[in-house]
Amino acid sequence: MSALELKSDAGGVSFAVRVSPRASRSKVTGVHDAALKVSLAAPPVDGEANEELCALLAKLLGVAKRAVRITQGERGKSKVVRVEGVTEAEVLGLLRS
Repeated sequence: MSALELKSDAGGVSFAVRVSPRASRSKVTGVHDAALKVSLAAPPVDGEANEELCALLAKLLGVAKRAVRITQGERGKSKVVRVEGVTEAEVLGLLRS
């Protein structure tokens, strides 16, 4: 397992995410190739998996859904997500829960 790579600035944190849609339930499952691995119950149809990813990360990080944005990879399994109003330590806390 490799370390999660984070890019932060005064406003928030960006990081890579690798999603697995159509899982039994939505959850963070670890890190692979410097990306956060997330299983999603939603199918990759009509943006449902993207919406669920943003909602899950918002809930786990304690921010509004509008604070979570997919900045790259909306149509693929590999994405880059930006979360406003959090620190690197809070994002790394996802791996401990």
